[in-house]
Amino acid sequence: MTGTWSEESLRRLRAARHAGDGTALVALLSGQPVAEVLQQVGDAVGDAVIAGVPGAAELALQCIARLGERDWEGDAELARQAEAALGRGPVPQLRPLPVDLEELSGLLEGDPVFGGGRIDLTTGDCWPQQADPGEQSEDDDEDPERWLPVWCEGSRGGYRDMELFIATVGDADFADRLEIAISGRGAFRRFKDVLARREEELRRFHLFAEERQRGRARAWLAGNGYRPVARQ
Repeated sequence: MTGTWSEESLRRLRAARHAGDGTALVALLSGQPVAEVLQQVGDAVGDAVIAGVPGAAELALQCIARLGERDWEGDAELARQAEAALGRGPVPQLRPLPVDLEELSGLLEGDPVFGGGRIDLTTGDCWPQQADPGEQSEDDDEDPERWLPVWCEGSRGGYRDMELFIATVGDADFADRLEIAISGRGAFRRFKDVLARREEELRRFHLFAEERQRGRARAWLAGNGYRPVARQ
C-alpha cells in the first residue's frame, strides 16, 4: 500500500493549515487520500466550515466518515468537533487551548529520562521538563491555573505504530524484514534503518506515525478538559 502525498504537497498542505487558508486547504484535499492526514487537517477543516468556505462542509462529512471507519485514538474527539462545526452535534465541553499537537506529542512520548514537561495554559506553549520558561515566581511555577503538567508515557505507542504499519506493507518479504527489525533492543533504530531502503514506505510511515501521535495527543488533551485550536 502506498500513499500519494508527495513532500511538496504535504508542505503546501501544512502551509495552508498554519495560515488558516481554508480555500487552499479544501482545494489541496480534493482528490487526495484525506484519510492519511485527518489528524493534521481536521481542526482546520472545521474552521473552514465555520467560515463558510465552499466545499468545506462536504469535506468535513468525508473526514467524519473516515474517522469513524479508522477509529484510532483521538479520532472520536476530532469527529465530534467536526460534527459540531457542521451543526450536527453539540459543541464539545472542552476548553480551547492553542497547543501544537506535535509539540505535545514530543512531551508525551519522548525519552522517559528527560521527557514530560508542562503546558502554559495562558499561551498553549509546550515546555520540556528541562526547559526554563523564563522568569517567574515560585508561586507561578506551581499555579494550576497557569500550568498543565505533562507526564512522559514512554515509547509503547510508538512501538505499536510500527506493528500496525507493518500490517499495511504490501510486500510480504519486506514486511518480514521489518518484523524481524522490531524484535529486541534497538527496535526503533533497526526499523528505520530497514525502512530507509524504501523511500516511499519511509515517507508513508512518517505520515502514518504523525497521524497516530497527533491522535494520542488530542485524546490526552481531551482527557484533561481541553481541545486544540489555531493560534491567532
